[in-house]
Amino acid sequence: MLRKPSPQQQELEMVTLESLVPVDHLLRKIASAIDFEFIRDRVSHLYCPDNGRPALDPVVLFKLLFIGYLFGIRSERQLMREVQVNVAYRWFLDLRLTDKVPDASTLSANRRRRFADSNIYQEIFDEIVVQAMDQGMVDGRVLYTDSTHLKANANKGKFEVLQVEQAPSQYLSMLDEAVQGDRQAHGKKPLRAKDDDGPPPTAEKKISKTDPDSGYMTREGKPQGFFYLDHRTVDAKHSIITDSHVTAIVHDSQPYLGRLDRQRERFGFEVQWVGLDAGYYTPTICHGLEQREIQGVMGYRRPNHQPGLFYKRQYHYEQSTDSYVCPQGQVLPYKTTNRVGYREYHSDRSVCADCEQRSQCTRSANQTKVVVRHVWEDAKDRANERRLSAQGKKIYARRKETVERSFADAKQLHGQRYARMRGIRKVREQCLLAAAAQNMKKIALVLARLLLRLKPQPTLLEHLYRAWALLKPKNSIALTARAIAA
Repeated sequence: MLRKPSPQQQELEMVTLESLVPVDHLLRKIASAIDFEFIRDRVSHLYCPDNGRPALDPVVLFKLLFIGYLFGIRSERQLMREVQVNVAYRWFLDLRLTDKVPDASTLSANRRRRFADSNIYQEIFDEIVVQAMDQGMVDGRVLYTDSTHLKANANKGKFEVLQVEQAPSQYLSMLDEAVQGDRQAHGKKPLRAKDDDGPPPTAEKKISKTDPDSGYMTREGKPQGFFYLDHRTVDAKHSIITDSHVTAIVHDSQPYLGRLDRQRERFGFEVQWVGLDAGYYTPTICHGLEQREIQGVMGYRRPNHQPGLFYKRQYHYEQSTDSYVCPQGQVLPYKTTNRVGYREYHSDRSVCADCEQRSQCTRSANQTKVVVRHVWEDAKDRANERRLSAQGKKIYARRKETVERSFADAKQLHGQRYARMRGIRKVREQCLLAAAAQNMKKIALVLARLLLRLKPQPTLLEHLYRAWALLKPKNSIALTARAIAA
């Protein structure tokens, strides 16, 4: 029978927020798994203790931000509208049904003024990692690192081309020492020191007029425009994010060792293995990992090759004599070590002049073949051997299940395809909060599954009774229940 429903919006009901929120809601699981009280202690020095208007509780403020990242709400104004009508959000924030929701400007004002020069976002992220460690979800033995791009809040057509000073590599001093030591070992004179009085090197670079901190990306197979890079490290045990670091468009290897050292120092990790993609397969990274007694497993990248010439692998390196042997059997002895860290091995010009395969070997005007080998090339060779080992293959296969899946979730569910704000400092805040939200979600879900396994299972008699109750008439169930109890 079809009946017209009567309006019930004005009826009074005796309800509680506790009864309105489903028992399996994500925010319930997070509230039971994560302790947020540490936030108040970390930001207390940023508030006046005895003067001014009452401030919004910082725990509520950051919980609001976390709700936005957990459920992919990019706009703070939209976030306030969602909190206004969502009872689960109100329950998580300890707000009553009739409590006024904070204004969106309160969030932005605190972010722009109160927390602008603080390190609170990094501290909150670190504390969530520590709580995961306390639950036994992070051990720090195997770490996976990669980077992904976030589209900057900038028009790719609005830029100016400027000459920008190039920052020297942070590993340059270490490389200089290795070069001088290698030259000394080969009986060569030390290289003259660089002239620091001259102008620093510059390069032509596109600078966005909207967000000057962003970098212009032009990579094969990647979108073109202004982007930021989020360099992320994930622990292998439960894919908990242990580090998030934002840069403009730089090579993945540049910040890697520094961020790895930070994690080892901050969390006390005893890292044994790291899994990295081919972008990290550089002499500096391989050597740096060996110095730290860490075994690296890195992807393979096909080397550059000019058509019509021999591959470098066709020149065999002789470790005992420190020389190369060309495909025709000529020995290329060591000549020198250049400033950028490469040993040079030169062929005999008189032999190459009459060689039938010289056109496949070199096209140089002086008819001399030069093969180069980095001073840390041995470390690269050992890393490549680990990649081909059974343990190396097993570790590398988990990259797609850990750090790559972490990025996929961040972009699909937590709004990490785009930078919400402008400026590298604000984008770092975004990435740290998004990573912390992902960690909280992971901790809560893992603990919920664990509790479900520990929950006592129904006995065989209870299973039989439930099955029988579904089949028998309702009026006989009570009589049978009393009989079983008797």
